[in-house]
Amino acid sequence: MIVKMNKYAFPVYHKEYDAFLERLRSTGVVHVKQTKPVADHPVIVKLTAENKRVTAQLEYLDGLLKAEGKSGAEPAPVKELPSVSESEKILVQVEDIRDKLGKSKTSLLSLEKEREAISVWGDFGYDTLAKLREAGYVVTFFTCPESHYDEAWENDCNACIINEIQSAVYFITITPSGANLSINADRAKLPVKDYEHIMADIEAEKKQKEELEGKLQDIARNYYDSLNSLKTNIENETAWNNVLLQTDSRADDKLMLLEGWIPDDRTAEMEKTLACAGDYFLKLEVTDEDNIPIKLKNNRLTRLLEPITKLYSLPNYNEFDPTPLFAPFFMLFFGMCLCDGGYGLLLILITWYLKRKLSDDVRPVLSLLQCFGVATLIVGTVTGSFFGASIVNIEYLSSLKKYFISSDSLMIISLVIGFFHVIFGKLVAASKIKIQRGWKYSLSAFAWIFLILAFACVMVLPMADIHLSKTVEYILYGIIVVSALVALFYNTPGKNVFLNFGSGIWITYNTVSGLVGDVLSYIRLYAIGLTGGLLGGVFNSIAIDMTASLNPFVRWLPMLIILLVGHALNITLSMIGSLVHPLRLIYVEYYKNSEFEGGGNDYKPFKKL
Repeated sequence: MIVKMNKYAFPVYHKEYDAFLERLRSTGVVHVKQTKPVADHPVIVKLTAENKRVTAQLEYLDGLLKAEGKSGAEPAPVKELPSVSESEKILVQVEDIRDKLGKSKTSLLSLEKEREAISVWGDFGYDTLAKLREAGYVVTFFTCPESHYDEAWENDCNACIINEIQSAVYFITITPSGANLSINADRAKLPVKDYEHIMADIEAEKKQKEELEGKLQDIARNYYDSLNSLKTNIENETAWNNVLLQTDSRADDKLMLLEGWIPDDRTAEMEKTLACAGDYFLKLEVTDEDNIPIKLKNNRLTRLLEPITKLYSLPNYNEFDPTPLFAPFFMLFFGMCLCDGGYGLLLILITWYLKRKLSDDVRPVLSLLQCFGVATLIVGTVTGSFFGASIVNIEYLSSLKKYFISSDSLMIISLVIGFFHVIFGKLVAASKIKIQRGWKYSLSAFAWIFLILAFACVMVLPMADIHLSKTVEYILYGIIVVSALVALFYNTPGKNVFLNFGSGIWITYNTVSGLVGDVLSYIRLYAIGLTGGLLGGVFNSIAIDMTASLNPFVRWLPMLIILLVGHALNITLSMIGSLVHPLRLIYVEYYKNSEFEGGGNDYKPFKKL
């Protein structure tokens, strides 16, 4: 449900404006009307950039805490927080340490590459080469393919093979200074330092890296809440400056005028608070041009699916909240796509365990997955699939076989569900037109619903061996005729009959072609569920067949490994499909047929965090 909003204006004397804003912020219910862009406001732009800086470091520190089994999202012990200036110094310190750590990691990678380049030549010192050079001899390093190496170089140039790796030969020559070397091989490029010094630099760099990581870990443990407080302070300051930006100055800047939106159920509370303080406010009339913020209010179950609504777009103020309308369908679609009772039970148990271990922030997501698990358990049980095995074939359940849904029946059920889901979408669209514009504008939309349902009863029910009485058939034919006349000749009230007929023909073409395509799209529910069940059965067969020749006392281990790996892979892939395809059916088929408009802005009250 979309919460009703009231529009208010607040005229305030300029000297009392800051105190008024503090009182307004304390109520925490007013969504300030956005009339001016914030992109060009220098203060807000600066604060937004600062917020991004703090957020980036908080995410990094939170990752460090999670790595050691903690989380910055967990409640911290109550203690006195550093001042804003001290928190800013901590932020700069974190950035400086991370910058040094990044350079240290880069340097370490470079040193390791140098070590790899020189390690093929063995452990030797550059001072030895210098002594040979002083004695009048030059050592030159070469590399070439094994097939190109010429043993004559050993006599002519004192060549000596140092190493052979993957058909490549690494060798040196020792020749008098000034001697002409004519060797058809590539000269090797050696690092500036020898192996011993490179290893010493690597150890020093590793030590520095560990020290920097230790400092960051200490900051994460001791100052995460300080930086979080700094982030909150920046967000509060940003909100305050935004309100100042949206304020209009009147009467030579003596009067400050602010407009905002308040949920209907919080209006009395806000009026009482401001009236007690002597503040003046005026309730304004809501117009069609107003960009009204959207606040959703749903029950405990459908509230879990609100992120799915927001993932696409919030509805606008003049239409229905789609969340409670698609919630049962989405859970059913998920269950049909995963379609395995064992997977559903496993999902319920895993989410139940994680809800006891993880923070409150992720519990709504886990609760939603639990609901999906219940839907999967129910659908998987009635279709007779449990961890890829068909429980229909269990001997002592043979008497119940007729109550299970076969795969062929599931395909028909998918199409039937798709048909009614599309019709439900059209019913929502017709109801929305009726509320927004009136009955006469919605008659054509309702006529199409009656026409399609009546036509389906006349044509489809006999195919399912369901025969209607002649009286019912005549009534249905009458509904078809009347609905067709309304749909063809009264689709746009107020227009010429012939124009309506032309529009009606075009609407008929789009409706019929769209209906067939939309309904057929729901066959994916059957296909995805069948694929997951077949893959689960394949892994079961592999586990049995590949271990059939093993001793029964040791057979259980490889069989268990195959089953765990196979079903883990299958449930992961199946869950991805079970989320993506229901999303498509909601966002494409349902939203199209329900004529979902969207484009609503989220309700964000002015309050102190």
